[in-house]
Amino acid sequence: MGGMAIRKYLTGTGLIGTLTSGYALLRGADGQRFTWRTALAWVSWGITLSLTIGTIIDIRNASRGRTVSDDSPISGKEGKYFSERAAERSGRR
Repeated sequence: MGGMAIRKYLTGTGLIGTLTSGYALLRGADGQRFTWRTALAWVSWGITLSLTIGTIIDIRNASRGRTVSDDSPISGKEGKYFSERAAERSGRR
């Protein structure tokens, strides 16, 4: 995977923000009681992580010429991510 491929995942998906907020939650949880607010924060982070992973999968599919779900944040912008080289490697061309 080249530098451009990694960059589109890091900058276009919110991965950095998701990991940073998870790290902040982990550091803040050290030595604190587990309350409903803490549980809600972790559930919220888990949802954010799931959405980030889904976006990464959608970008990968779009770059290989595969279809993307209509409810995806990149729906309608698949051409921006399409790579003929990636499509040829995956056998979609």
